[in-house]
Amino acid sequence: MRNLICLLLTCAILAQSADLKVNRIIYPPAKKVDVVDDYHGIKVADPYRWLEDTNSPETIAWVEAENKVTQAYFARIPERSKIHARLTELFNYQRYNGAFQRAGKYFFFRNDGLQNQDILYVAGQPNGPERALLDPNTLRADGTAALSGLSVDHSAKLLAYAIAQAGSDWSEWHVRDIATGKDLPDSVQWTKFTAAEWTKDGRAFYYQRFPQPNDKAALTESNQNAQLYLHTIGEPQSADKLIYERPDHPDWRFNSTVTDDGRYLVLEVETRDTSKNLLFYEDLTSAQPKMVELIDQLTAQFHCIGNRGSELLLFSTDAPKGRVIAIDTNRPERANWKQLVPERDETLSSAQYVYGKLILSYLKDAHAVARIAALDGKIEKELALPGLGTATWSPAQSTDTELVYSFDSYTKPLAFYRYDLKTNRSEPLRESKLSFDPSLYETEQVFYKSKDGTRVPMFLMHKKGIQRTGQNPTLLYAYGGFNVALTPTFSPTFLAWAEMGGVVAVANLRGGSEYGEAWHQAGTKLHKQNVFDDFIAASEWLIANKYTSTPKLAIFGGSNGGLLIGAVLNQRPDLFGAAMPAVGVMDMLRFNKFTIGAAWEGDYGSPENPEEFRALYAYSPLHNIRPGVRYPPTLITTSDHDDRVVPGHSFKYAATLQAAQGGPAPILIRIETRAGHGAGKPTTKRIDEAADRFAFLVHELHM
Repeated sequence: MRNLICLLLTCAILAQSADLKVNRIIYPPAKKVDVVDDYHGIKVADPYRWLEDTNSPETIAWVEAENKVTQAYFARIPERSKIHARLTELFNYQRYNGAFQRAGKYFFFRNDGLQNQDILYVAGQPNGPERALLDPNTLRADGTAALSGLSVDHSAKLLAYAIAQAGSDWSEWHVRDIATGKDLPDSVQWTKFTAAEWTKDGRAFYYQRFPQPNDKAALTESNQNAQLYLHTIGEPQSADKLIYERPDHPDWRFNSTVTDDGRYLVLEVETRDTSKNLLFYEDLTSAQPKMVELIDQLTAQFHCIGNRGSELLLFSTDAPKGRVIAIDTNRPERANWKQLVPERDETLSSAQYVYGKLILSYLKDAHAVARIAALDGKIEKELALPGLGTATWSPAQSTDTELVYSFDSYTKPLAFYRYDLKTNRSEPLRESKLSFDPSLYETEQVFYKSKDGTRVPMFLMHKKGIQRTGQNPTLLYAYGGFNVALTPTFSPTFLAWAEMGGVVAVANLRGGSEYGEAWHQAGTKLHKQNVFDDFIAASEWLIANKYTSTPKLAIFGGSNGGLLIGAVLNQRPDLFGAAMPAVGVMDMLRFNKFTIGAAWEGDYGSPENPEEFRALYAYSPLHNIRPGVRYPPTLITTSDHDDRVVPGHSFKYAATLQAAQGGPAPILIRIETRAGHGAGKPTTKRIDEAADRFAFLVHELHM
C-alpha cells in the first residue's frame, strides 16, 4: 500500500512540470479490477468499483494525487489570482438571503459580505433594530458547520434549528429560546430531509429520522426505514414518541404539517417517485388519533396548505399545470372534491392560505407571476414585479394579515417586501446593497426549437451592447429534471462571468416544472433523451445566432445537471469548447444503491426494469465514454462529504474519462474537502471553486 501511495504522489508531482500550453498532463494511475454485473443478460464491466469506497486507503491516495494534479494546473494560470480577487469583491456586499414574519417578530438571514455563513437576526418591528439570534460562523473556524433547517413555533418563543457538518445531509436539531438567545438542552440526531413541525402549543415538534448507520457507511449507506417521531421540549431524544413508520415500505419518507388550528397532523408520504406523493392525516382532537390514508394512490403531488374546519386545502398537480382543491375529511371521496383555483395557462408552482385568501405563485415562460385570489379562485390582485425574475412568498400562518415576499433577477440581488392583505399594498422590508452597476447589463429571453420541434425558452445575461461575432465566451447552464424550474436569480459568479465579457445562457429544458407536469414527464425515464436534445439544440442555437462558437462555448451543470453535462459530452464532444460537470449522477446503473438514490427512480427509472435499464445504459455518462475520442477540456468537481450524490460517481467517471481521452485536452477532477452537495458551503469555498472554474475557462477558451 505504501508503494501505491508513493507512486500516486510521484505522478502528481510529475504533473506539476507538465507543459500547460499543450496540456500534457500525467494522471495518477487507477487500477482496474475484474468486476462485471449482469443486467438482464447484458454484461457490464465496472473496473473502478473500488473508487466507491471513499474510506479506503487506495481511494484516499488517489484523491490526494488527483488534487495535486489539479492544483498544479491552476497554479500555472496567472489570471486566477485576479479572478479570485474580483470574485471576492463581488461577494463582499451586505445581502439578505431570507426573511419571514412570525407572531409579530421579523426574522432575517443577513451576510455582511464575506462571512462564511449567513447569520439569523430577529427584530421586533419591520424596520426595527436587528438582534443576532444564531451565528453558525461561531461553530467552526472554517465555516463548514451550516444551518440546514429551522422552525419557529407559533408564538415565536422557541426556535428549532438544525446544524449539518461538512455539507452532509445528516443534521442535528437543537432548540433556542428566542428571547434570551440561549439553547435549551434538547438534541435530536440522525435526521435527514425533515423540518421540525411544531405542535399548536409549542411544547413539542414532529420530525423524521433514520436508523443510526455504521460510522464508515454514514455517507454512502442507503437511507431506508424512515420514522416519524414527536420530540417533547426538555425531554431526551430517547423519550421521543414514535408516531408513524412503515417497515413494509422501507423507501417511504414522511413530511409532516400541523394545521394552524392544531387540529390535523398531515403527512406527505414520499416514495421512489418524487413527482407524486401519498397524503395521510391524523385528527389530533380525537381521543385516540389514528392515521387515515386519505390519498393512497400515487397519481400526483398533493401539498396541504391549510384547513377550514374539516376541509383540507391542497395544492395539487392532478391537473398538469396545477390547481387548488378542498377535500372534506368527513366526505373524502373524489366525487366530493371541490376545485378552488382551476388550472390556467401559466404553471401554478405553489400556493398558501392566509387571511382567508389564496396566495398563488405562477410561472409564465419560466419567470414569476404573483397573484392573490379569493377562495372561489377569482384573482383579486396581481403584484407588479420589476422585470423577469423570481418572486417567492415566505411562509405565513393562516391568521396573518401581512406577508413577506422576495424578488431577485440576474442583475438584481434579493430584496424583501411586506404585503398588507388588508390594504393590498407593498412596502420595502430589506434590500441587499449593490456592489455593481446593474445598468451595464441586460437580460433577454429567447426561444429555440429542439430536435423534435419543441419550443424551449432560454435566458441570456450579458453586458449591454454585446456584439454577435461568434467570439463571445459563453457559459451554458441547465438542469432538466425533478420538476425543478430554473428561474432568473442573482449570482455573483454569473455576474463575474458577464463582467469578464462572457454570456450567461440558462436553458429551461424539459424535465423541469416550467410548463407543468407534462413538461416534467417529457424529460423523465424513457424520455430522458429529450433533455439532452434540448441542451444540444440550445448550444447549436447560440452558435447559429453568433453569440458564440464551439471553441468559446463552455457547458456547466450540477447534480442532475452534472449528469446532463456528462451525457451531452459523450453524445457531442465536437460541439463544446469546455465542460464542467459538478457533483454529477454519472453511474446510471448504480445510482439507486446509495443514500437517497432510490428516490430518483421516479425521474430516471430503475436499472432493475429491463426497458428502463436499456434507456439508462444508452446515455449513462460513465458507460458511454469511448476510448480514443478527443474530448474537450473537462473540469469535474465533487466533494468528499457529498452524501446526496456520493463522490464515487465522479471518481469513477474521472478515472474512465482520463483513460479514454484521445486528445490533448485536460481531464481534471477537483475534490473539495469538508464539503457536500452544495448546501451550506462556506463563502470562502464558493469563491475558491468559482475562481478555479473561471481560471479553467480563461485558459481553455483562450479568453
